[in-house]
Amino acid sequence: MPTLLALDASSNACSAALMIHCDGRDEVLSRFALAPREHTRRLMPMVDELLAEAGIELCQLDALAYGRGPGSFTGLRIAAGVAQGLAFGADKPLLGVSTLAALALAAHRRYHLRYVMPALDARMGELYVGAYRCRDGELESLAEDAVLPPERLILPKGYEDTDWVGVGSGWALWESMPATVQAGISQCFNELAPAAEDMVRLATRQFAAGEGRQPHLVQPVYLRDQVAWQKGR
Repeated sequence: MPTLLALDASSNACSAALMIHCDGRDEVLSRFALAPREHTRRLMPMVDELLAEAGIELCQLDALAYGRGPGSFTGLRIAAGVAQGLAFGADKPLLGVSTLAALALAAHRRYHLRYVMPALDARMGELYVGAYRCRDGELESLAEDAVLPPERLILPKGYEDTDWVGVGSGWALWESMPATVQAGISQCFNELAPAAEDMVRLATRQFAAGEGRQPHLVQPVYLRDQVAWQKGR
């Protein structure tokens, strides 16, 4: 398992996580804080604390990762800038991790959920939303991550009769969603936010698949120009 550092600032939360191999097992060290408008001040101290706790230097990492979006425009740029700067300085590859996939993994790990629709409040009367099937810690995307008004939200085609669970801040807009969606969602966990501890797990798999890239080639994903809600292929 690689030694990998992940950062996230895509929402009101700010977080960092470090995957290490210790005493024959993989361990995730993490920091998380609800800190609106404090991401710039909080991220680097979190990184320093994690490296110190693990007793390693930045140069000993195999790769870095960050929450690429969708999410707060400002937060995504902050996390991207910090992660790119650290990756450049350490001459390490960088990976971008979907914030919606991280939310789905969080729900699966905490509550053992199988079919998860993560949604984030995108402001301007819209949602960032995805749909994932989760099993044994693995995710399968059943619909492309998209941005759309809550009134246009639908369940993934072919999975309308599935027992779905909603996670993330976007489900606070429940009253604006179609009745068909409300009928298909068994419960919601609005309080869950994207976190680096889930991103670092996803990033290790991406790294093993050879998806690490030069830092300047990894860019945030905003989704504002992508409005289709289609089943993933």
